[in-house]
Amino acid sequence: MQTRSFSRVGVALALVVAGGLGLGSWAQGQLPLRTIELGSGAYTYALAFSPDGRYLAAGVNTGREPGRVDLIDRATGDVVRAFIGHTGDITSLAFSRDGKFLASGSTDATARLWDVATAKELGTLRGHGGAVRAVSLSPDGRLVATGSDDRTVRLWERASAGEVRTFEGHTQYVFSVAFSPDGGLLASGSFDRTVRLWDVGSGSEVRTLTGHTWAVYGVAFGPDGRVLASGSGDGTVRLWDVGSGREVRSLSGHTGGVWPVAFSPDGALLASGDGDGKVKLWEVATGREVRTIPAHFGFVYALAFSPDGTLLASGSGDGSVKLWDVGSAGGK
Repeated sequence: MQTRSFSRVGVALALVVAGGLGLGSWAQGQLPLRTIELGSGAYTYALAFSPDGRYLAAGVNTGREPGRVDLIDRATGDVVRAFIGHTGDITSLAFSRDGKFLASGSTDATARLWDVATAKELGTLRGHGGAVRAVSLSPDGRLVATGSDDRTVRLWERASAGEVRTFEGHTQYVFSVAFSPDGGLLASGSFDRTVRLWDVGSGSEVRTLTGHTWAVYGVAFGPDGRVLASGSGDGTVRLWDVGSGREVRSLSGHTGGVWPVAFSPDGALLASGDGDGKVKLWEVATGREVRTIPAHFGFVYALAFSPDGTLLASGSGDGSVKLWDVGSAGGK
């Protein structure tokens, strides 16, 4: 049976739940609304909210056993179901827009497709010659993109799990992939310090974006598709004009390498996480730093906004996933 203890210090409310779930203190956005403990020694590289906002999918790894994906109820913090089948760590997650399907990538060199309602595995994408570091689902749900340590980006048909084409050009590991909102472009970030844009229909490389001085770990399109964000081990976040490939702005302030980047649903805010456990929120229009959150003890590997834009989920190597109130961040 769960036991709870309450204490109030100023405006902070602390709730500790034995055996797993804690509702953290909240004060001025610096303490989490909820902390979800993944277990001793656990870590997560991947988070994704379901399109209806009810669930948060988290890749749970321990290094001692194969990784799994937990589907967590946003309201209660309870694990609704687990997706089990990978034989390595879970590195990446993506929901289809209708919320029916979930894609996962793993260090076992595969990506897998799941039925969200039943946790049944629908297909395994095999063909990469190294760990699959990134997955993304096209807006129409027909295609899956993957990025791998084998230096390639691959495109797959979701329904058949068959490979459509391979995008070659990166000279080092590919850490991140993202479809543009209209599904016409695919962005990839690599250890070769570049971001590349690919034409999904033809498979041709549209352009290479250069400027980072270390590996590019995260890429994300803004919701209008005109701006692309990239996060790098060089400690910067960069914003790019998709149409021209021009660097619009470089956001500096992180004291560690930047891993994930994520746009708020309305495109007004950009979140980034770093190797020192901090999450920063930026105003996209101006590049102004809105807030710095000392989020975790260890690398922040994953970030995800809720579909309504009020919550930001962060995942780390410290064994926890945290939910942050960011609904009013743009005005602070």
